[in-house]
Amino acid sequence: MIRILFFVLLVLCLALGFAWLADRPGELSLIWQGQLIEMSLMRAASILISLFAAVLIVVWLLRTIWLSPHTVTRYFRARKRDRGYQALSTGLIAAGAGDANLARKMAARTRNLISSDQEPLIHLLEAQTALIEGKYDDARKKFEAMADDPETRELGLRGLYLEAKRLGANEAARQYAERASEKAPHLPWATLATLDHRSQARQWDEAIRLLDQSRAAHVLERKEADRKKAVLLTARAMERLDADPKSARDDAQAALKLDDRLVPAALVAAKALFREDNLRKGASILERMWKSDPHPDIARLYVRARGGDSTLDRLKRAKKLESLRSNNAVALATVAEAALDARELALARSKAEAAARLEPRESIFLLLADIEEADTGDEGRIRHWMAQALKSPRDPAWTADGVTSPVWLPVSPVSGRLDAFEWKAPPSQIAAATEDGHLNPDQAIRSLPPVATVLRPAEEPASERTVEAAPPAEREQTGRERAEGERDEKERAEPEKAITVPDRKEPAASPAKDKDAEEAPDPFFGRPPDDPGVREPAAAERTTANFRLF
Repeated sequence: MIRILFFVLLVLCLALGFAWLADRPGELSLIWQGQLIEMSLMRAASILISLFAAVLIVVWLLRTIWLSPHTVTRYFRARKRDRGYQALSTGLIAAGAGDANLARKMAARTRNLISSDQEPLIHLLEAQTALIEGKYDDARKKFEAMADDPETRELGLRGLYLEAKRLGANEAARQYAERASEKAPHLPWATLATLDHRSQARQWDEAIRLLDQSRAAHVLERKEADRKKAVLLTARAMERLDADPKSARDDAQAALKLDDRLVPAALVAAKALFREDNLRKGASILERMWKSDPHPDIARLYVRARGGDSTLDRLKRAKKLESLRSNNAVALATVAEAALDARELALARSKAEAAARLEPRESIFLLLADIEEADTGDEGRIRHWMAQALKSPRDPAWTADGVTSPVWLPVSPVSGRLDAFEWKAPPSQIAAATEDGHLNPDQAIRSLPPVATVLRPAEEPASERTVEAAPPAEREQTGRERAEGERDEKERAEPEKAITVPDRKEPAASPAKDKDAEEAPDPFFGRPPDDPGVREPAAAERTTANFRLF
């Protein structure tokens, strides 16, 4: 484009020059070697310009003839290079598609057409071909050669890192990732891999320093970097909680500033403040987190913030949580648990049933079973709640890579990935016994069986009976039911009276023995060590007579 503009400007200047000469005609006289040469000024200018153009053409022709061998060589070299790059492109595509034969063929052709020193991608093609063919040792050698070349160092380290991960050599993979992150901090894979390895080794300070470097290099987005740093600060705070609560509190509060929805950070900060006897500030942190995310761990720590509180005090704190997030299943279940501990069973039952209607979970029905055991002790009703618990969905738990943990962990124990645990419900293995696959809490509550009436045995001695206050349901028992129970017991006792046991005949030669002597037990060491003794028939008869199936 620039050349075209230059040519247009040159022609325009020549035209303007000739027009200027045409407007100003004149004669040009030249005496050379005694001869007079006269011509017009326009003609003289035309001859001069033509002579200059002829000189340029002659120079161009001479230059072309002189440089023709180099031009021809360069032409064939460029043609060969183009064929080599075409083969390289075809080989890389074949390697990506998994065509080992075509990739190997194109790799050989590329090496013949292009020098590997000139184009380092030939090493990549050969390494990819070796990986497809299963020649991992050859591929590893190619990646090592690429790692030694400054131009392909990052690519070679990436290949070596992937090979080490494939073989399970985590230490080698860590070293390759650290080398790559030191040479090129802007590589996301190297930064994240090194960050995961340092997190697995619990090197929180080094991991935080590396994360700050990656943030400066804009490797990670700001939101993702803030989240990971908050997780690292929380992990360090958990480690320092027992030895240095003040540092743990500072780290946890810094984590909350980066991510105000990180529940473990709020828990650690509150625990550190509680250990410093700063109950008010710790409770405010838990209340603020509870308003945004009502978590069972927050409720458990908030209710038991003071170790010396009574059960009624804990119930008051649970009710305060319910006031902050009303109509919430976790809040209702928390109040129900505190009411059960305080023996306010009516309140515990009502709150637990309300929680079951909102979110029918396994733990809520198990809580109802505990309340039932403390309230009525009816085995049938307890089994009913436990059966509903089996049908209900599982409670949320800290889950990462298919593994659940009772507490939050910063690193997954399976993959070693940082910030892998999520609070979610694990997949249920038992489907609910309903058509739509979900439990109907109202039907489960309505189908609760009535309290069973328990009758006392009739053979209990009257002198040893104790009169207890029966619950309201038992007080309504009619006299007819009591009479029927006594009649059934008499009918069961009559067959036993009809059985007659013959008298045992003693040998005539045996002398009479006193009753006390017959009933006197043998001493513990009354027999020799090698004498097992004789089984008494009376004991066997007593054992058989006292046996009952129901």
